[in-house]
Amino acid sequence: MVARLVIAAPSSGAGKTTVATGLMAAFAGRGLAVSPHKVGPDYIDPGYHALATGRPGRNLDAYMCGTELIAPLFAHGARGCDLAVVEGVMGLYDGAAGQGELASTAQVAKLLRAPVVLVVDASSQSRSVAALVHGFASWDPEVRLGGVILNKVATDRHEALLREALEESGVPVLGVLRRAPAVATPSRHLGLVPVAERQAQAVEAVAAQAEQVRAGCDLDALLALARSAPELNGETWDAAATLRAGAARGGHRPATGPQTADGHGRRPVVAVAGGAAFTFSYAEHAELLSAAGAEVVTFDPLRDEVLPEGTSGLVIGGGFPEVYGEQLSANEPLRKAVAELAASGAPVAAECAGLLYLARSLDGRPMCGVLDADARMSERLTLGYRDAVAVSDSVLAAAGTRMRGHEFHRTVIEPGAGESAAWGLRQPERRVEGFVRGGVHASYVHTHWAGAPGAAARFVEQCG
Repeated sequence: MVARLVIAAPSSGAGKTTVATGLMAAFAGRGLAVSPHKVGPDYIDPGYHALATGRPGRNLDAYMCGTELIAPLFAHGARGCDLAVVEGVMGLYDGAAGQGELASTAQVAKLLRAPVVLVVDASSQSRSVAALVHGFASWDPEVRLGGVILNKVATDRHEALLREALEESGVPVLGVLRRAPAVATPSRHLGLVPVAERQAQAVEAVAAQAEQVRAGCDLDALLALARSAPELNGETWDAAATLRAGAARGGHRPATGPQTADGHGRRPVVAVAGGAAFTFSYAEHAELLSAAGAEVVTFDPLRDEVLPEGTSGLVIGGGFPEVYGEQLSANEPLRKAVAELAASGAPVAAECAGLLYLARSLDGRPMCGVLDADARMSERLTLGYRDAVAVSDSVLAAAGTRMRGHEFHRTVIEPGAGESAAWGLRQPERRVEGFVRGGVHASYVHTHWAGAPGAAARFVEQCG
């Protein structure tokens, strides 16, 4: 049994990330092994969580992975830990658009049987805070609201008014935080600036968040609340076991451990893009690739002029190539190496930032030229879950395979799809998008392979 808390809020912008990250760092500073988690598809917050705890930040996404995997994935990430802190997404009851509670923080809290701590931005209210908290506490009786942390409190007088009002709600106040510029994390067009781009400043910000939480929150009461969570029964997710189960159902060949699928005793090298320009990835992807028999090697397209030795497959996830377009373009030797690998027919999986990197150009700067398409920044934010069907056979899926994913970008690529498209999207509007060409699968849609482990197995099978 892992003690656990879910940190939620009435809406975005209330301070969930500051509080959750501060709690993680504060409890880790007490010597506890803290497991960090994030509800939803967000890639950036888990980077700060990892910095606070020294463990990989892991996502819990009921839309992309399915509700049945939330508890097993949580147990996998929290194995051996003393405490797990789960940061919510948006408002407590906000989930996938038009699908009720699906993928909401409230749903995840119920699936984990975890108490919820509500972070309230109290900067513009006093007695009304009690009505707000009462509403959130009573909306769904299956959600256990265990306490409130009041954020952005102005003065001692303001705090006294808030505490007096909340006495009537029956929900305990577990923390009061003043406004503190030192804990702020800078944002830009897609949210917070990732840790990898501001390592020293990020360390300082997380330390400030931990100190603010230590000073303003009752850590003993919060830990007692976390320990009051009941035992969480069920299986623990395991990459190798997941692949074996998929193979038994006929979805793909079984993983062969240290051997490749051809049995020659060599692990194919799968190069995974990393560094400041490509920070978006789920920890389970590398675990699934490894369990499928690959040797996973990370490289940095901003610095490395060659792909890792022996590369036979390439994964380029999300990130901010638009911010680093000049540096990526200047690394001509690597761009040529990527183009040559793709031309050889080797499997290449690219999502969002990876799609832009494989394009002919990005904002007029030459990229890898693998795709006959050009990308540019846009004023429009494209954001939301996607229900996708594979249009073409590819290194990730057979035509007709249904997968769920997520889009999040302020760029456009023209054309938006190749002669062989990657996905047909069912919502919010019906359209095809992405490119399948030889061994290349490139798309704006981010997927979580824990929800479709056959993708990793299929990819590694095709690494020669």
